[in-house]
Amino acid sequence: MTRVAGERGTPQVRPLPVAEAATMSGGQVLAALHTTDRGLSRQEAAERLRVFGPNAVRTHRVRTVVVLLRQVRSPLLILLAVTALASFFLGERLDAVIIAVILLASVGLGFVNEYRAERAVRALHEQIRHRALVIRDGEPGLVDVADLVPGDIVQLNLGDVVPADARVLSATALQCEESVLTGESVPVDKTAESGCVLMGTVVCAGSGHAVVAATGGATQFGQIALGLGQEQPPTEFQIGLRRFSTLLVQVGAVLTVAIFAVNLVLHRPLLEALLFSLAIAVGISPQLLPAVVSTSLATGSHQLARRKVLIKRLVCIEDLGDVEVLFTDKTGTLTEGRTTFMRALDPAGRPSSVTLVPALVCTEAVLGDGRIVQANPLDAALWNSPATERARQSATRWRRLAILPFEHERRLVSALADDEAGQRLIIVKGAPEAVLGRCADVTAAATATLTAEFQAGHRIIAVAVKPAPGAATLSAADECDLSLLGFLVSLDPPKTDAKDALNRLAGLGITVKVITGDNPRVAEHVCAQLGLPGGGTLTGADLERMDDPQLAAAIGATSIFARVGPAQKARIVRLHRTSGLDVAFLGDGVNDALALHAADVGIAVEGGTEVAKDAADVVLLEKSLDVLADGVVTGRRIFANTMKYVLMGTSSNFGNMFSAAGASAFLGFLPMLPSQILLNNLLYDTSQLAIPTDTVDPEQLARPARWDVGLIRRFMLFFGPISSLFDFATFAVMLWVFAAGPPLFRSGWFVESLATQTLVIFAIRTKRVPFTRSHPSVPLLVAALGVVTIGAILPATPLAATLGFSPLPGGFFLALVAMVVTYLALIEVGKRWFFRTAPAVPPTRPRRPGHRTHRRAARFKTTAVGRGTR
Repeated sequence: MTRVAGERGTPQVRPLPVAEAATMSGGQVLAALHTTDRGLSRQEAAERLRVFGPNAVRTHRVRTVVVLLRQVRSPLLILLAVTALASFFLGERLDAVIIAVILLASVGLGFVNEYRAERAVRALHEQIRHRALVIRDGEPGLVDVADLVPGDIVQLNLGDVVPADARVLSATALQCEESVLTGESVPVDKTAESGCVLMGTVVCAGSGHAVVAATGGATQFGQIALGLGQEQPPTEFQIGLRRFSTLLVQVGAVLTVAIFAVNLVLHRPLLEALLFSLAIAVGISPQLLPAVVSTSLATGSHQLARRKVLIKRLVCIEDLGDVEVLFTDKTGTLTEGRTTFMRALDPAGRPSSVTLVPALVCTEAVLGDGRIVQANPLDAALWNSPATERARQSATRWRRLAILPFEHERRLVSALADDEAGQRLIIVKGAPEAVLGRCADVTAAATATLTAEFQAGHRIIAVAVKPAPGAATLSAADECDLSLLGFLVSLDPPKTDAKDALNRLAGLGITVKVITGDNPRVAEHVCAQLGLPGGGTLTGADLERMDDPQLAAAIGATSIFARVGPAQKARIVRLHRTSGLDVAFLGDGVNDALALHAADVGIAVEGGTEVAKDAADVVLLEKSLDVLADGVVTGRRIFANTMKYVLMGTSSNFGNMFSAAGASAFLGFLPMLPSQILLNNLLYDTSQLAIPTDTVDPEQLARPARWDVGLIRRFMLFFGPISSLFDFATFAVMLWVFAAGPPLFRSGWFVESLATQTLVIFAIRTKRVPFTRSHPSVPLLVAALGVVTIGAILPATPLAATLGFSPLPGGFFLALVAMVVTYLALIEVGKRWFFRTAPAVPPTRPRRPGHRTHRRAARFKTTAVGRGTR
């Protein structure tokens, strides 16, 4: 092992590759890393953290250059910039400078908004914390994963994501699932003889202690992740944007080629024709759509963060708004999540304390300084209850020799221990059905007691024992021929606000289904108390008897799934997605990870297991259905506002550019200079940056909405010609009323086109009557009116001559007001007819085989990349 001298003369170790650590004994690894089984001191850990840096493969940095480069990669903008350079060198320098200024402003607006969005992503990741159970100074405690250093002693329990490459020191039936690195889903046994655990893998069985050998980029996971990069597959929202962009490219290409050909036929200068055609192509595209989307997502992320909803990827906000079915566990969402120990009973249902001491001995709870550092809710409730104080004192006098950790398949935890009299016992504690099934004799009174407690909605743990004289080891095969001691009764009451939250979700068109590992009678009792709409109940045993078509058909009519295992949860979610509905799953345990992966939207809780948070798209800082409803509403609001920009921009831009194409065919001059087209587009787009702040009508939030390129195309082709009618009316006014030459003609059309395409947002933004039944946000109102005002006075400013404008006569503004009012009234009438006759949007989304699976698999393979973000 190589050592380097620290600044204070203290020996400093280097990361130890696991391949080398596997060839060494546990004691040799501890010596090489200058640590002991009591762990590092806090002072030494802080010094090593300063030397090695945070335990993170990659941090979420905001790279200014990368964000800037994304703004200029548009082929149209690049081509236009090249054309501006050519114009400059061919003598058209004023046009070149104007175009360059406009392009810089457009890129700058996009950069500022996307930079804000990137910073929002970083802020979100900084709030999602991952912790590991670490022994320092001989005491266990929870430490941020980013603060782990070589030499730390970590405890690994079921469901943990291994936080670093480490050498196993002790293990009890420890197994890790390493598909994140190897692709193999078969669990791998880990022993103290030569076992090493690897960063990013998942503890799927057993428990153990390990010493951290390497962190961050020095781990095997880190080396792979840094070599492969971290490109995320697209979401449905991004795919919709891509399809919309393809539509614009097709329309823009047709118009550009046609206009260029017409201008060449009219013998206009080649450079002038090229500049005008390219300006039309840029003008028809909503240049600031990325900026509007980024602004919407960044604004939404901040709103959600204030409501205790953290989105791991901003584009997942829209996915959250699409949710139609929510599968949720019971504990902490429908119930308080604060389990209270009530009483101990003997098999006949009489109060008895006989079960308490064995139950306290048979536990995986981690204690430090006389308090619980880590434990499941039932053990924590038992340990913290004042009623068990005397039993706790007695439990400390027992000697525990071995522990067989809890597994979801067994639903048991077992311990081998000597009682105060020295008698050796096997203690088994767990789900009543599992324990009673291993008992030699179960009385009818015990069954009746259990049934009564379940019907009352109580949570029950059964405790059983059997003598084991001379036994030195413990295995699952020993969990048989037991004698039932009794039951531990606990209560987790329904949340006071859960009923209102369920009603709110129902109002949003979301069907809630409960999926739990608890007893079906307990789940039914809680759901009945909360008024959850009735439906059937299926258990894990029922699912085993059903094939996939049978289960898929039964899910819709089932409200409660009880006593189900991890694979069964994932199967339920996967099959229900085949119906075309968008499915979300809310869970926080290791047994929820598979279902979180299978869902359209995986939702975890900050206090949940690391593997659940890594598998999720969304992390709730508070386990509440009401908080989740806030997230759904925000997602739908963002999508609704994005669609306002898309529909308005494509229709009005298409109309104006179609007008330009028509005018260029019969006018003896260009109807608008290329620089004026770009300036018009920039002013218009700038006003629309306020759209993310706009209010959204309640009916738009009541159901999910999705990208419909067909609707966008129909909208463009219907409303675009209406816009062109008023453009041609403006042409007539300018030519026949004011006998306008080129500068005056261009000034009049510039002001009219800017006013109509900007003000039409107030009609397009709602299906209601604008201003009376649907009010825009103040920022949107101010921005739109401000831009129209700027456009109206621009021809009268000192910049007019430079921009190719001339002052407009007063009579033009009277005609402008009349045209704008008539235009908006016609749009309002057309809007009502269009939406009344438009085909209904399909309620379900067509599934593309393998897409979601591929996306989730790719994301899961980078599960540890973002951990420890600073």
